[in-house]
Amino acid sequence: MSLFKNLFKQTAIYGIATVVPRMFSFVLTPLYTDILPEQEYGEVSIIFAWMVLFNVVLAYGMETAFFRFYNANDAKKVQATSTVSVFWSSIAFLAAALLGRDYLAGASGIDVQYITYTIWVLVLDALVIIPFSKLRADSRPMFYAAVKIGNVVVNLGLNVFFLLYLPKLATAYPDTLISSMYFDGFQIGYIFISNLIASLLTFVVLAPHYFRISWSIDKRLWKKMLRYSFPIMIAGVAFAINETFDRILLENILPENIAKAEIGIYSACYKLAIFMTLFATAFRLGIEPFFFSHAKEKNAPQTYAMITKYFVIFGSLILLTVIVFSDILKVLIIRNESYWEGMQVVPLIIMANFFLGIYHNLSVWYKLSDRTKMGAYISIIGAVVTLGLNIALIPQYSYMGSAIATISAYGTMMIISYILGSKYYPIPYDLKKIGAYLGISITLSLVYFYFFRENYIVGISAIIVYTGFIYKSEKATLLRIIGQR
Repeated sequence: MSLFKNLFKQTAIYGIATVVPRMFSFVLTPLYTDILPEQEYGEVSIIFAWMVLFNVVLAYGMETAFFRFYNANDAKKVQATSTVSVFWSSIAFLAAALLGRDYLAGASGIDVQYITYTIWVLVLDALVIIPFSKLRADSRPMFYAAVKIGNVVVNLGLNVFFLLYLPKLATAYPDTLISSMYFDGFQIGYIFISNLIASLLTFVVLAPHYFRISWSIDKRLWKKMLRYSFPIMIAGVAFAINETFDRILLENILPENIAKAEIGIYSACYKLAIFMTLFATAFRLGIEPFFFSHAKEKNAPQTYAMITKYFVIFGSLILLTVIVFSDILKVLIIRNESYWEGMQVVPLIIMANFFLGIYHNLSVWYKLSDRTKMGAYISIIGAVVTLGLNIALIPQYSYMGSAIATISAYGTMMIISYILGSKYYPIPYDLKKIGAYLGISITLSLVYFYFFRENYIVGISAIIVYTGFIYKSEKATLLRIIGQR
């Protein structure tokens, strides 16, 4: 059980690195929704949606390829090859994007200043992909967490300064340097300047990585890494479509006079899925290096099966708990009541992110068997579901149609991945228990939200009963994992 203890320890640290930064979004979301009207928050959400897509393209699967080849090849060559590859591709993107930023601004209807800031943020974030991967591969989660948290602390601090304090200081001290920094109506610009400075400082902290490599590419290794990573990129692009393209479709399908306001409401309420996203992301960050490093172990399939079961157990409890307390959480995260009309999407979005987390756990089969193309195909199917249902449902149901499309896409990907994994890399999942945990938690969550919403006696009772059911079913194994007898 020491194996699981180490895994859970690293996952906990990566969880801190993920949870603490996202917790700061509890401050940013109410800050943005208090200061920005729904339309402007919708515009910010659209830009962030495009950023997610370009982040995937600029990484082009090299992070996963790094882990795949790091343990099986000359580690120094893998480190140098992946770093140099991402560096020069990022520089090429920077040059092309800056030259074409006026065209991009005209085509998207976004201010060219915001486009410029976004380009630099994207490049700086791409340049730290391999340094962060190296930290994970070397089992340095504490430093990884410190840098990640530092990035968000800077970003948060600058947002608070620019949006809350700078206007007051500029009024109190006119004709000074501080007043010259303030531009009325430039709130969105300050949001992206804050992101840019935080990304720049993160790059500076991790820059020593670039002085430790040989700055040479092993062409044979590079081609192998690209063959492995390209399907990962396609899958990532499809994932970005599943995750954020609904905002872009809402902008283009809904009437112009309401589109950005609807996007703002949907994006704000989507934030309530943050707890599930945090859990799934932290788990994935801890588990991905583990999957590759233990792939040759004799009992690897059994280990993967147990890990997935416990992901479902903890995820199902988070699902139920967040939905029960969602109306309390909305007051903390979204103080502006004009955004609350979108609360109806919350259960669907949380379940969708739970399904996505399960999918990431199931995806071990195509990563370990070098069938990354299959992962791309699955994600493409999910993207087709997302696009098709959004186009079909948005005209009548607005963002509720987007929520239905999201849960449908991730649910489809989860099921397909399990079916194909059973064929190409059989893992003995405990389907009976996994199905029970999923079914009970989803049923309790939906019944509570749509029939007993804000009746906390019913909600808390459901959590207690479900927790008791889990403990009774898993008591022996849980005690072994935490080292008790």
